[in-house]
Amino acid sequence: MPINLPSNQIRLTNVAIVRLKKGKKRFEIACYKNKVLEYRSGVEKDLDEVLQTDQVFINVSKGALAPKADLQKAFGADTSTSDIVREILLKGELQVGEKERGAKLDQLHAEVISIVSSKCVDPDSKRVYTATMVEKALAELATKEGGGWHGVKENKSAKAQALEAIKALVAAQIIPIARARMRLRIMGNKKCKEKVMEHVAQVEEEAFLQGGDWECTGFVEPGKYKLLVDIVGAETRGRGRVEILDTAVVHEGDI
Repeated sequence: MPINLPSNQIRLTNVAIVRLKKGKKRFEIACYKNKVLEYRSGVEKDLDEVLQTDQVFINVSKGALAPKADLQKAFGADTSTSDIVREILLKGELQVGEKERGAKLDQLHAEVISIVSSKCVDPDSKRVYTATMVEKALAELATKEGGGWHGVKENKSAKAQALEAIKALVAAQIIPIARARMRLRIMGNKKCKEKVMEHVAQVEEEAFLQGGDWECTGFVEPGKYKLLVDIVGAETRGRGRVEILDTAVVHEGDI
């Protein structure tokens, strides 16, 4: 004889759970694996392709549906089920298994190390560090109190964490390290030269041209690029410009 589930229970398999805590209650929705991130990034726009069911649960694993009274109290009496589902989908936390979480963290860790090693150099030799050396330096830094680095976190992007890692490594100098510089061509006038030169780390070429124009090729810290664009634009009333010749000047080779 088949077992009949209570009317407030639904059994689902191969499911990705998104959970949101609101009004001291926990609400969950059941989604197809890999579709949640696609929806959040805008790749997938059809909710029907994301949701296994449009029901809201208090526990997807047990198939327990959320009482209507709880939903109204947490989200408002006039909020439709589809709006509730959409809020949970966009704001909730995607639940993943330990194996999946570990794989995701490993991938994120590798991305962070790759970005750091591509953006930093030995300030003396100007050569890039290998991923292995960057990884060892960060591992050592994570053990130091106040080192500014505590390992890769799964809730931040690789780019954001790589910038944090670079900042911590440069400050600690566990290995001699500096950010690779951008190589720029700056075209302006005599008026903007003084302000521009305050932010140029090294001049490669400089020339005064006819009509009072001035041109400079040099190296700057990546964080100075937007500032220089603003300075040149303001001082030349939009006539000058800043061109990127190289995004990160490094010399390839192991240290």
